[in-house]
Amino acid sequence: MPPEMSHGVPDRAGYLAGWSARHGGFDPHESRWVLGWLSLTYRVARPLAVWRVPPGGLTAAGLLLGGAVAGLALAGGRWPLAAAAVVVLCGLTDSLDGAVATLRGLASPWGTVLDSAVDRCTELFYLIALWVLGAPGALCAAAGALTLLHESSRASAAAAGMSGIGVITVWERPSRLIVVTLTLVAAGAAPALSDAAATTGAAVATALAIAGWTQLLVVVYRRLNGPGTRGS
Repeated sequence: MPPEMSHGVPDRAGYLAGWSARHGGFDPHESRWVLGWLSLTYRVARPLAVWRVPPGGLTAAGLLLGGAVAGLALAGGRWPLAAAAVVVLCGLTDSLDGAVATLRGLASPWGTVLDSAVDRCTELFYLIALWVLGAPGALCAAAGALTLLHESSRASAAAAGMSGIGVITVWERPSRLIVVTLTLVAAGAAPALSDAAATTGAAVATALAIAGWTQLLVVVYRRLNGPGTRGS
């Protein structure tokens, strides 16, 4: 049975089904956090879909907001507080472009690739923000490299035949946004200690990135080398 429609836009159940199809069949009801976030996203995205806001415009806005985070951090002083607010807005925009595309029936493989590329760019801007606030470059580079390994390993596993996303690790995009936001708030609240706050944030990001990548690799190994599969 097709999802209920209002103004040509699917209801919440239809949106969740569309999101699941775009994420390897993962059922959002399996995670209370994912279900809650998607429900909130639907509430915000639905009017945008009704108003026919282009998903590509939201993707471009997310990229510009990511760059603004690094610029605001560079200004120093209390500006990291504004940067933290922009991170939250950027995270919401990142969710909205895919949601609007799903609700308007405009989701496409190219859109998925572009959205993922913009996500990686904004995460790079976030690490640049921590670096300009005083975090060691090597630590920021390590967090960035491990985050890329996390995403590339999942993509490679999917290409190798793993169904779904495997597992929701401790270092998914919401976790990255939370760590950066809290770090920027701490740096802006106490400018004299911004370097210590940035270093702590980068260290936490690196630790969680290691844990998340390891968590993902364990699940990928089990999925691809479990009973009925041929080991490498």
